[in-house]
Order: sequence, then C-alpha cells, then structure tokens
Amino acid sequence: MRILKVVQAYYPFQEKGGPVVKVRSISRALTRHGHLVTVLSADLGLASRENIKLTVEPCRWGWRAEQDGIEAIYLTTWGAYRSLTVNPSVIEFCRSSLREFDLVHFYGLYDLLGPGVSFFCRRYDIPYLIEPMGMNRPIDRSIEMKRLWHRTIGNGFWKNASRIVATSELEQQELLEDGVPHHKVVMRYNGVDSVPEITASSCGSFRNRYGISKKESLILFLSRLVPRKGADTLIQAFAQAFRDSGRLVIAGPEGERGYLAFLKTSAITLGVDDRVLFTGPLYDAEKNAAFIDADVFVLPSGYENFANVAAEAISFGVPVIISPFCGISSLVAGQAGLVVLPDKNSLAAALRRLIDDNSLYERMKGGCKEVASQLNWDRLTLQMESYYNDVLVSNHVKD
Repeated sequence: MRILKVVQAYYPFQEKGGPVVKVRSISRALTRHGHLVTVLSADLGLASRENIKLTVEPCRWGWRAEQDGIEAIYLTTWGAYRSLTVNPSVIEFCRSSLREFDLVHFYGLYDLLGPGVSFFCRRYDIPYLIEPMGMNRPIDRSIEMKRLWHRTIGNGFWKNASRIVATSELEQQELLEDGVPHHKVVMRYNGVDSVPEITASSCGSFRNRYGISKKESLILFLSRLVPRKGADTLIQAFAQAFRDSGRLVIAGPEGERGYLAFLKTSAITLGVDDRVLFTGPLYDAEKNAAFIDADVFVLPSGYENFANVAAEAISFGVPVIISPFCGISSLVAGQAGLVVLPDKNSLAAALRRLIDDNSLYERMKGGCKEVASQLNWDRLTLQMESYYNDVLVSNHVKD
C-alpha cells in the first residue's frame, strides 16, 4: 500500500508536540509491515536546525529526507502565523504526485495543508482519513478563528473524509455527539515506541545531572507549557503534599508566552522554588532519562484526547496521576495509576497516596506493563491497516 501522511509539523520539530512523535512512530511501524510511506509537511526552519540526525536534500517542492524507510517532503514555507503556514508548492506536489498514492491520512485541523491536499484527493478520487487529534472542538486560543475554519475551507475537508480516526473512547463519543456519522468514526489508541534497554548505568543519570538525591521523591510533569495542561495547579498540589522534601520537575517547551514566568513566580510565592526544577524541553535520550528516574508522572490536564506522554511514562513503568479529561484515563484507572480531578486538593491527596502506600505503588507499577502491551505500535498498526483496507474497498465499490 502506498500511503501519504499529511501533518503540519514533522520530525525534527519535536517542540511542536505529540503529533510529531506519533506520526513518525506509526509511519515506522507501517514501513516495517511492508507499506510505502511518505510524510508531507511544512518546512518550519530546517536550515536553522543544528545537530539533527537527518540528511536533507533539495527537491522541487522544498526539501526531501529519507529515514527508516520513510520519505519526508518538507514544503517551502512562504509565511507563517503561529501553527499556520503558507506552502504554495503543495499545489504542484498534488498535481504531479498525489495520484501515486492509494490513500491519504491527515493529522490535525486548522491548517491550510489539509484542505489543500484534500481538494485534489476529491478531484482524483483518492480516499482519505482524518485524525483530528482532539482538535474538532476548538480549545485553548483563537476559538472564533477555528470555528470560521470549520465553516469555510475546513467544511469540504471534514465532510468528505472516508473515516474520522478517534484515539480514545472520550474523543469517539465527542465526535458522535458533534454529528459525525457513526459509520465514519473508527477508534485506535495512540501507541508508544519500544523502551530502550534500561541498564545500571542509565539509572540515576537524570538525578545526578540535576543534583537530586535517590532518597527524594521525584515527581515529573512533561508536556507543552500551556494553562490547559495544569502545571500551575500541580505546583500548588506539590507544595501542599511535599512540605519539606521531594522534587518536582516541570519539563517542556513554553506554549503560551508568559506562562513559564507565571509558573516560576508561583513556585517562589509558595516557597518551593528551590525544589521545583524547570528543565525546558526534553527529547530522546534526555526524556528517557527523566522517565527512568521518575517516581510518579502527573498530567492534570483539562483536556487531552489521549495523553501520549502519560502513555510514554507508563511504558517506562512509571505510575501516573491524570485527570478524567485525558482520553487514556480508561486504561489507567486502577491499573497503571490514579485518575483524579485536576484540582489542588485532589492532586495533593493522590500524590501522598501513591508515595506513602507502597503496596498500591507497586501494584500500579506492575500494571504499567499490561497497559503498555495494549499500546504497542505494531499491534495498533494492524488495526490501522484494517481501516485502510476498508476505506479502499468502500472506495472501489463506490466507483
């Protein structure tokens, strides 16, 4: 099968969040299963990237790279506003190359690439799927602009998709409530990559780097720093639950200007600034080291269609505390962690419960392995392949 993946941001732009990791991982798995995968994305500044493990070469549409058997095309960007980019070369790409693909899989909404490529999909009768990644209901910022997108250029894009891919029961229910026909909605969890071998030398490297004692409880928050994710509430809960000892690590890129400064001020005001560590974004080996050394991972988010980073923590055997507004909560509850409301008192009580109750902690830690087995990308890719085949069969019958 020849598959085109279309996503606004792709590796090496990992600061753009979970979608970059997800699309790369599922593309790798599809390639291992014998499919030919091309990722079409925007050039968000390849020329300014240093020390990336990626060899790029110019092509007629911008830049081209190949890694792990995956071809990536980075379209020349003429202008950008936040996550929105203008990429006129997408028109020539579609005219010259789109008919080479059996189907197209789009990730995310509120960009110009999706509507642009889907226009040519409809013209050339190429079926496509959309994975909205929790974006169907506008949240965070520019809500009116997102609603306008749905009413205008996003209308045909959305309505003509062969399938809409939800990544949790929570998102699946939302899509049905929002009027997406039942036969169009399919569900597939987000997966996690295989964890690298954990050796004696890899344990403790994160703690040693930041001067954190092995005796101290290490609480980890790792995500984009925006108010919705709840890092500010977690700092309050940490101050309440750990009055004299323990370390809280807040890791991730700032997603809203001024929010990082607000978090640091909150830590100072609460008198825990000497025990709250702001590392900035952590990727690859540095992120793995943080998971290896963490005792508990916490994501008190107001909404996550899945919560990829919680799944990553679980794959490392780290019990998690998440809110019921995270799509992965149905897998976590009572097995790999605690699901509590994202308020200060509930979080503080959950932190103390996991840290103080050793039998509960060990049971949650043991349950991580079973949850992680359900999120294996090779397993989930078989499910995705079945959806692709259904789409191709339906499109053939339609013809």
